[in-house]
Amino acid sequence: MSDTLTEVQAVEETVVEATPASAPEAEATKPAEAPKQAPAAEAPKAEKPKPAARAKSTAKKTRTVELTLTVTGTAEGEWQADLVHGTQRVVSGLVIPAIAVAKAAKELHEDIAEGIESVLEAARDQHRTRMEELEAELAKVKAQLAELSE
Repeated sequence: MSDTLTEVQAVEETVVEATPASAPEAEATKPAEAPKQAPAAEAPKAEKPKPAARAKSTAKKTRTVELTLTVTGTAEGEWQADLVHGTQRVVSGLVIPAIAVAKAAKELHEDIAEGIESVLEAARDQHRTRMEELEAELAKVKAQLAELSE
């Protein structure tokens, strides 16, 4: 864009130099020279600078950073995170506690927290069921051990 602006300024300067305002008789004697100074190929370039002719903004450009955080969870409640900066993988397969995922989700947005909470609740139910099965099995083993001890 700066090259186009420079070329356009050069064309404008050439046109201004070819038709000076203080010498009207020069215009009368050389009316055909002005078009020769600005060839047809450069004429479209002279029309383009209208948007570029605006004063440059003094506002700072915001630098954006592209980070992609992917959090994956299983029905068993195991969570992992992957972090990518642009195209470079920064973290891969980092194990995260379920409580940290729940806290982060609540901080981000209510809709996200609800989605995460439903997955966590399913994992809790699955673990409760497994715990009850194991307690029943433990009770059975204790009973068998007690029979052998008598």
